[in-house]
Amino acid sequence: MRKRRNTEAPEVSESERLLFGGPLRYDMGWNQHGDAFLELDFRAMMTRLPGMLASSLRLARQADAGAARTVLAAQLGVGMAQAVSLLAVNSVLGRLIGGGTIEQRLRGAAPALVIMAAVLLVSAMLRAASTYATGRLEPKVERVATEMYLERAAAVELAAIEDHAFHKLLDTAQYGASSARRMISYGTRVVNAMISLIAAAGVLTVLHPALLPLLITMTIPSAWGALTNARRRYESFHTWIQHARAGHLISALLTEPEAAPEIRVHGVGPFLLRHFRAMSETAEAEQARLARLAARTGLIAAAWTGLATVATYATLGALLLGGAMALSVAGTAVIAIRTGSASLDTLVLEINTLHEEALFVGDLERLYVEAAERAIPVGGDPLPEEPREIRFENVTFTYPGDSARPALDDVTLALPLGRIIALVGENGSGKTTLVKLLAGLYQPDRGRILWDGVDAAKADRHRLAERIAMVAQDFKRWPFTAKVNVAVGRSSAPLTEDRLATSVTEAGAEEVVEDLPHGLDTLLARNFSGGHELSGGQWQRLGIARAAYRRGRILIVDEPTAALDARAELEVFEKIRALAGSGQTVVLITHRLASVRHADLVHVLDQGRVVESGTPDELLASGGVYAELYALQADQFTAKLPARKAG
Repeated sequence: MRKRRNTEAPEVSESERLLFGGPLRYDMGWNQHGDAFLELDFRAMMTRLPGMLASSLRLARQADAGAARTVLAAQLGVGMAQAVSLLAVNSVLGRLIGGGTIEQRLRGAAPALVIMAAVLLVSAMLRAASTYATGRLEPKVERVATEMYLERAAAVELAAIEDHAFHKLLDTAQYGASSARRMISYGTRVVNAMISLIAAAGVLTVLHPALLPLLITMTIPSAWGALTNARRRYESFHTWIQHARAGHLISALLTEPEAAPEIRVHGVGPFLLRHFRAMSETAEAEQARLARLAARTGLIAAAWTGLATVATYATLGALLLGGAMALSVAGTAVIAIRTGSASLDTLVLEINTLHEEALFVGDLERLYVEAAERAIPVGGDPLPEEPREIRFENVTFTYPGDSARPALDDVTLALPLGRIIALVGENGSGKTTLVKLLAGLYQPDRGRILWDGVDAAKADRHRLAERIAMVAQDFKRWPFTAKVNVAVGRSSAPLTEDRLATSVTEAGAEEVVEDLPHGLDTLLARNFSGGHELSGGQWQRLGIARAAYRRGRILIVDEPTAALDARAELEVFEKIRALAGSGQTVVLITHRLASVRHADLVHVLDQGRVVESGTPDELLASGGVYAELYALQADQFTAKLPARKAG
C-alpha cells in the first residue's frame, strides 16, 4: 500500500498536545484517498473526465434542467464559433497576403471579415446566455447537494454520528456541495476548451502534421505542475482537516455566549488566544511548505515550457525557410499554435481544477453511500398497539471505542407500562444508557429488548420513536422562538394554539411564558436582535412542555429537576405524577431519591448492572444500595450544623 512521505511536515505544537492530547493529523498513508484519487496524472484525469462531466451534469439537471441545457448548448455554440473564427482568419490572411492590388485583396477578404464579425456577435450572445444560466444554476446545485448531505447525515444511527471515522467523513464531505457548484463552471469551460482545441489541432494537422505534437509538448510542463500541486493541496487538506476544525473551535469559544462569563472571570481569553496563535502558526507552516514546493514545481515547469516553445517556433521557422510552408500558411499556423496552446493550457488547468473539485464531490458521494449503509432502518415488525411491558433480557452494550467496561452488562429488568418507573444509581451506573437503548438510539451488543415479545431490534424503529418522548438532562436549547422550542417535540404535527397551551400547562410553564416579552413568539437566542435568554430552571420547564407536546406514550425524564429550586421541584413531580395518572408511562432518572417515593417501581443500577428492584418502601426495608444512598442524602438535611464561633 502506498505511503506518503512527508519529512517536511511541521512539528506537532505544544497546543495540540496540551489541549487535544496529541497531534491533530490524519495519516493519509492508509487512507483510501492514497490510491486512485491521489494518482493525479493527465491520463488518469482524462480517463475520469467523462465520469466527472456526467456527475456535474447529473447534479445540474437535478437542480434546474432548463438552465443546464442552456449552459451546455451555449458552450457548445461558443466552441464552434471559435472554430469558425479560426477558419475565417485563415481565409483573411490568405486573401491579404495573396496577389492583386490592396483594393482587390481587401475586397476578397471582406466576406471572411463579415463572417468573423457575425461570429463574434453570436459568441457574445451565447456567452451572455451561458453567464445568466450558470448564475441561476450554480446556487441551485449547491443547495441540492447540501440538502442531500444534510438529509443523509440526519438519517444515520446515533452511533455513526459519534464514530470518529464517520465524523471525519462528515467534516470533509461538507465541502463537496460548494465544489459541486464550482464544477458547473469548470465543466462548461472544459467543454469549450476541448472544442477550441479540436479546431486548432485540426487546422495544424492540415497545415503540417509535425506541428501538432510540438503543440502538445508545449503544454505538458504546465499540466505536470498543476497536477502535482493539486495532489499536494488535496492530500494536505485531508491530513489537516481535524487541525483546522480545532482552530475554529478555539476561535468560536472566544465569542461563545456560554463561555463568555468564565472567560472574563477566570481570564481565559489570553490563554485561548495564545493557543489559537500557536495552532495557526503550525497551520501556516504547512501552507509555507506547500508554497515552497509549488514555487519549485513552477520553476521546473516554466523552464520546460520555454524549451518546448523555442523548439516549436524553430520548427515553424525551418519549415518556412525551407519552402515547405507558405507565408500565409505560416501566419495561420502561428495563430493556430497560440490558440491551440492557450486552449490546451486552459483544458489541462480546467480539467485539473475540475478533478480537484471532483475529489471533494467524491467525498460527498462516499458520504451518501456510507450514510445509506449506516442509516436507521426503514420498516420492520409492528409493535403491539397496547403493550403491557417492555423487558430487557440479558442486555449488554459498550460504547464504540470504549473497551474498558460495558456501559450495561447483562441487564435483565421489566418496565411495566402505565406506571412510574425510576432508575437510580450513582454517576456512570448506566441509567442514561439504558433509556437510550429503550428509545432505540442504540442497539444492544447482546441480548434483547422486548415489547410484549416483539424484539425492538426487528421492529419499525421510526414507529418505536413515535411512542417515545424524552427530556434529556442536556436537551437541546434551540435558538428559535419559545413556540418552536415547544412544538419541535412533534414537528410533523400541525402547530395549533390549543396543543401549545395544553403542553405549557401540563409542564407548569405558564409563568415562564407570561414573563417573556412576546410570549411564545419570543426569540430565545441572545446573540440575535431582540433575543431573550432563559434561566436553567425556565429552560427545564420548557423542555418538559416540549415532551408534553410530543404526547408520546412513554415519557423518559432524565434529571428533570436538576436546575429547579425545592418548590419548583415539587411542582414538576406533581405534573409528572399527573401524566402517569392519565395512563402515560414515565421512566424517571434522578439522583434525588426522595423524589422517587411515589414511583411504582425502582431499578437500582451499579456499574452497568441491576443490583436491586422493587417499590421504594421495599428497597428501604431491605437495607441495600438504595437504602444506603437514601440515608446518605437524608443525612445532608438532618445533620447538625457546627456551632458558629463567637466574635
